[in-house]
Amino acid sequence: MAGTPIGNDIRRLRFECGEMTQEALAQACGVTRQTIIALEAGRYAPSLELAFRIAHAFGVGVEDVFRWEQA
Repeated sequence: MAGTPIGNDIRRLRFECGEMTQEALAQACGVTRQTIIALEAGRYAPSLELAFRIAHAFGVGVEDVFRWEQA
């Protein structure tokens, strides 16, 4: 991962949820599409609140979306 030890499965979950677009997820979470792009690329670690918003948008728990990737 590039900048953060927080890994995620956002891209996989978007496709499992009817190929949800980055824009649709961004709107559901109250952020910009650029934020979703940065998260998927591992360049940005979300706030706790945003992590919960993303998990809620997919109908799963936070641990189903994000994981700690220790070095």
